[in-house]
Amino acid sequence: MKRIYPLVVVFTSIAALFLAGCGKKEAAPAPTPPEVLVMAAAEADVPVFTEAIATLDGSTNTQIHSQVSGYLIKQAYQEGSVVKTGDLLFVIDPKPFQADLDKAQASLDNVQAQLLRTKQDLDRYAALVKSGAVSQQEYQNQVQTNLSAQANVDSAQASVTTAKINLGYTKITSPIEGVAGKSIPGVGDLLSPSMTLTTVSTVDPIQADFTLPEQFYLDHADRIATVSAMPMQDRPESIELVLADGTTYPLKGKFSYINRQIQTATGAITAYALFPNPDRVLRPGQYAKVRGVTQHINGAVLIPQRCVTQLQGIDQVMVVKPDNTVEVRNVTTGNRAGSLWIITSGLKAGERVVVEGIQKCQEGLPVTPQPYVSPPQDLPPPPTNAPAAAVPSNP
Repeated sequence: MKRIYPLVVVFTSIAALFLAGCGKKEAAPAPTPPEVLVMAAAEADVPVFTEAIATLDGSTNTQIHSQVSGYLIKQAYQEGSVVKTGDLLFVIDPKPFQADLDKAQASLDNVQAQLLRTKQDLDRYAALVKSGAVSQQEYQNQVQTNLSAQANVDSAQASVTTAKINLGYTKITSPIEGVAGKSIPGVGDLLSPSMTLTTVSTVDPIQADFTLPEQFYLDHADRIATVSAMPMQDRPESIELVLADGTTYPLKGKFSYINRQIQTATGAITAYALFPNPDRVLRPGQYAKVRGVTQHINGAVLIPQRCVTQLQGIDQVMVVKPDNTVEVRNVTTGNRAGSLWIITSGLKAGERVVVEGIQKCQEGLPVTPQPYVSPPQDLPPPPTNAPAAAVPSNP
C-alpha cells in the first residue's frame, strides 16, 4: 500500500494560500503631506527705494572750434588728459595773420601821419580866419578834412585790433577745465570755423540723465519744485548710483534740474543729477541706475518676492493656516523694499506664507511646514533717516 501523506500536505498548503488570498486586504496608509518651507510675513518701518536707468554725461561739454581759417601746425595736448582753463590745445600757422597785422599797422601809421598834418593845417587856419586872411568857408573845409583824417585813423586802428585778435586766435585754448577728447583734425589739415576740433567735458561733477514717468512727476511735483528752489550747495546728497557691474558708487549725488517739457512721444520728462567724481572714474556715455528713497512706510507687511505668483494678472500667495492646510490668497503688492515685496492688502503680519514648495501646494490640502531660513537679502531693510530724493520710479 502506497503512502500519500506528502501529496496531501502539498494540496492542503495550496488551498490555504488560495483562501488567504481571497481574504480582505488591509487599507494602505495615508500619504504624508508634502514638505514646504514657510515664513511669517514680517512687519517693519521701511524706506521705499525707486530707481531708473541713467546715462552719464559731462556736466559741461564744450566743443572746441577754430575762429579763423588756417593750417594746423601743432596739437599741444594729450588726448584723454585733464586740461585746465586757458591751456593750449592747438596752434594754427600764425604767419599769414602776422602779415595782416603788419599791414594793418603800416596803414595805421600812414593815416596817423595824415591826421597830424591836417591838425597842423587846422591850427594855422584857426589863426588866419581871425585875421581875415582866409575865409570862414575855407576854415570849415579844413575842419572837415581833419575830421575825415581822424576817422581814417579810427578805422585803421580797428583793423589793427582785428588783426591782433585773429593772430591770437591761432592759439586755441580750453575755455573750461575738464577731460579733452580725441583730436578730429591732424597736423597739416586746413581748419575752418565750422569744424569741430575736439570736445572738453567737465566730469567732476559728472551728470546722470534719466527719465521720469509723467505720473511720477505729477505725484512729486511739489517736492521736485522745493529741491529745485534750493541753492545747489544746499541740496541733499541722497541719490545713489549703481554701476553696470552691479556695484554701488561710493559717493552720493544730488538732484540738479528737470527739463522744460514732457516728451510727447513717450510721456516722460528728463531729469538730471550731479555726482562727485574726483578720481574721474566715471566717464560720459556710461550706463548706470540712479536710486533713492522716495517714500517711508510705517508698519509695512513684507514677504520675499518668490512667495508671490501671478494667475491671469492677479497676485497670489500660499498661506498656511493654523491647521497646516493651504489657502490661496489674493494680495495686492506695492513698492519693493530691497528684495522684498510690500503687501498693501490681503495679508497680515505674522501669517505664514510658503516660500519654497509652492508647486506642491493645493487649496485646502495639508502640508508639512518647515521654517525657512531667510538669507540677508530676504530680511527687512534697516530704517533710514535719509531724506526722500527726487528720483524716478519705474512702474
